[in-house]
Amino acid sequence: MATSAKKSHARSRTAPARAHPAPAAAAAPAAVAFYQPDNLRTEESVGYLMRRIMGAVSMAIEHELEPTGLTNAQWVPLVKLYMGSASTVAELARECMMDAGGTTRLLDRLEAKGLVRRTRSSEDRRVVNLELTEEGRAVAKTIPAVICGVQNDHMRGFTLEEWQQLKVLLRRVLANALEIQAEREGKQQ
Repeated sequence: MATSAKKSHARSRTAPARAHPAPAAAAAPAAVAFYQPDNLRTEESVGYLMRRIMGAVSMAIEHELEPTGLTNAQWVPLVKLYMGSASTVAELARECMMDAGGTTRLLDRLEAKGLVRRTRSSEDRRVVNLELTEEGRAVAKTIPAVICGVQNDHMRGFTLEEWQQLKVLLRRVLANALEIQAEREGKQQ
């Protein structure tokens, strides 16, 4: 590890936990090349670790929801509809990061299970509204408790301060990812 990376790493371990990220006006620290091609170990990659964690959490939630017959691909849109994150096909596709065709096939399965209903908007025929059926609401109502239980299990041994610091750090990684995506999309135009 380079000396500047060691200093940066040491500072990050001793810095007090903040509930909120630093203000945008604060000067950004100099970029550090944490990864080098000559000594890359993919199992030490932050992306690899996040992917493994997401996979483990998704599998645990799917296991807990097995009695409902829902797969990971099916419970995510149900909970998004239940929590009000989406109410149209287009919104649900964006929220679930799916393409229109995939969303349509998924909704076909959820509709066949009697969990979701699609209706055309009376104001704009291009818009397809979504609503949970009574059975869909009953199933979706159980999902937040499962998500909380699984996530709490995966945070075993963390202190409140560590949990808050982890969220701050992950938000910083996400902000970087969104900035890179915006830059890439700006260059394509």
